[in-house]
Parts: sequence; C-alpha cells; structure tokens
Amino acid sequence: MVRIGFGYDVHQLKDGIPLILGGIELPWPKGLESYTDGDVMLHAIMDALLGAACLGDIGLHFPDTDPKYKGYSSLSLLSEVGEMLDKAGYDVNNIDCTVVAQRPKIAPHIPAMRAKISQALGAGADRISVKATTTEHMGFAGREEGMACYAVCTIIQRKALSEPVPEA
Repeated sequence: MVRIGFGYDVHQLKDGIPLILGGIELPWPKGLESYTDGDVMLHAIMDALLGAACLGDIGLHFPDTDPKYKGYSSLSLLSEVGEMLDKAGYDVNNIDCTVVAQRPKIAPHIPAMRAKISQALGAGADRISVKATTTEHMGFAGREEGMACYAVCTIIQRKALSEPVPEA
C-alpha cells in the first residue's frame, strides 16, 4: 500500500538567532523563531510523513507546551518520526519539498540538507528532493519577514500493522 502525505510550515524571521534549515545551520543574520529550532523544512516534512501514516501531526507528538522541546533539534524530531513510521510498518518512498524564501540562496546547501534528511530517516538521499523558490519580493517571504515550506511524501507499507494506530 502506498500512502501520500502533505505538510506545510511557516515561521517568522528574527535577528540574532541561528538559521537552521534542512538540518544544517546557514550563515545568515536572521533565524526562524519557533519553540524548537524553527526548521520549517523539517517541520513540513514531519507533518507530511505523519499525515501519510495517519499518525497525527508534530503538535500532537511534540507539543510546544512540553518544556522538553524548547529549543529542540528538528533533526532529532525527524529521527523520532522515522522511528514512528518504522514501528507502524512504513518505509519512506520519497519526499519532495519546496522552501519559500527570498534570501538566503538555498541551492548551495541542498546536497547537505538531503544528506541530513536521508540520515535522519534511514532513506536514500536519492529519495529526498529539496527545492527553493522566491516570491519575487511579494508577501511575507518576499519582504523577508519569514519563510515557509511545502512538503509532499509517499510512504509504503511493508507489513501489516501489528497493533492499531491510536486515533489522533
């Protein structure tokens, strides 16, 4: 069985905090404000994967009301999502995501991002697509007030579920 998931995330840019995107720190004077490290790409990917498996969303599993997740690494959270998928009997078939940001340029960092995502999920980098686009200076992303990311994924059920998946 093949399942499809979709994810979306957006965060505001703020001066003086690190910009973490795709599991790596980019050299930029503004970072993404969030309860965790603000990695919009990984947040969108996690929601797509969880949605495809009908396992809820990142807010359900990693609530911002839990002090444990304050400043937490989204790459570590992505690894946990990968473990949830594995336990539920799913493998990642592919992920395709698009970051929406006016600046900085994402293209030079895409190979490192793909490698980090691949490593966190135990899926080949050839299954991970990362792209970026600008908004031609329109909207919040164009004014460099924030960044967004869209993600879609397919997962494949490798075995029948051994126990029911809890309702979200």
